[in-house]
Amino acid sequence: MSSQTLSAMEGGERIVTLENHIIDSQKEVPGASGAFSALLSSIGIAGKIISREVRRAGLIDILGLTGDTNVQGERVTKLDIYAHNLLTRVMARCGQVCGMASEEHPSFLQVPSDLERGRYIVCFDPLDGSSNIDVNAAIGTIFGIWKTRHHPDECTEEDVLQPGSEIVGAGYVIYGSSTIFVYSSGRGVHAFTLDPSIGEFLLSHRDIKTPDRAKIYSCNEGNAYRWNHEGARRYITYLKSEDNAAGKPYSGRYIGSLVADFHRNLLDGGIFLYPADKRKPEGKLRLLFEAAPLAYICEQAGGAASTGWTAIRDVVPKKLHHRVPLIIGSRLDVEEAERFIQGQSATGAPAALERAGS
Repeated sequence: MSSQTLSAMEGGERIVTLENHIIDSQKEVPGASGAFSALLSSIGIAGKIISREVRRAGLIDILGLTGDTNVQGERVTKLDIYAHNLLTRVMARCGQVCGMASEEHPSFLQVPSDLERGRYIVCFDPLDGSSNIDVNAAIGTIFGIWKTRHHPDECTEEDVLQPGSEIVGAGYVIYGSSTIFVYSSGRGVHAFTLDPSIGEFLLSHRDIKTPDRAKIYSCNEGNAYRWNHEGARRYITYLKSEDNAAGKPYSGRYIGSLVADFHRNLLDGGIFLYPADKRKPEGKLRLLFEAAPLAYICEQAGGAASTGWTAIRDVVPKKLHHRVPLIIGSRLDVEEAERFIQGQSATGAPAALERAGS
């Protein structure tokens, strides 16, 4: 459906499709070639196809496990493989990408020499939260976009190992009760809901701003006894304590699908925590495929993201599947969590001194 047709519909403001929005945003960038816009549009198409397969997953032989494990040692579902293969093909053939990396693949993927190469690198988690597929919980696709540091024909894994501060665009697609495409290219965060009757993503959330503080925390408290930092446990205990003046206690909300927990907190406010633990002292979540793209989105919406010690955007990946702890969400909540993890208290005083004075 064209923008003219949508504009002509009576009874409200102009209906904006994802493609319309991408093109309109491109006009605001002097000298834009359209390459980045074409790449985003390609990801949007892939999101529609994956959404279709997610909807059909209970009806066709696509659920269940392949019997394999991915590079993270996690069991791989058939839908994971489908999403990985689809995104790899779409990225390779869109003409704007020289290389890519997938959470489901152990190594860097260079676009074949017989295909047109562009100047962008895309890192993606094809199907985040895939362990929730069989129980029909929300899952999603996460992506981050960087520019290659070299000529497209000379793009290597080294070009992927860039911090989040170098991201030029990022987003995710969440497949839940509706399918929503969320992205930012550095000019705010916008969300588009898929209308299956016309096969278009329509602008549903313009210029999202996450609250500075909220009363929701999201973490797997079942792992708390394994967390490396006692400060993380103290922080959760603090959030659950009764203090009406400080807006406590907080409410716990945890789905176990990063993209779903993040999406809820992005819109309503809140904090998501996955601290380092004894099993994963370096952290569990992948910097390039999950943490850095979502940190970019969160900061564009006014939130914050941290390892507990360092802003996620400043972490330089040492390898393709670099892992980090992740604390992400409302800015004031993240800052408060950092103080606890660093051995302070809610007021910023050393925790030991505060306990001694209490």
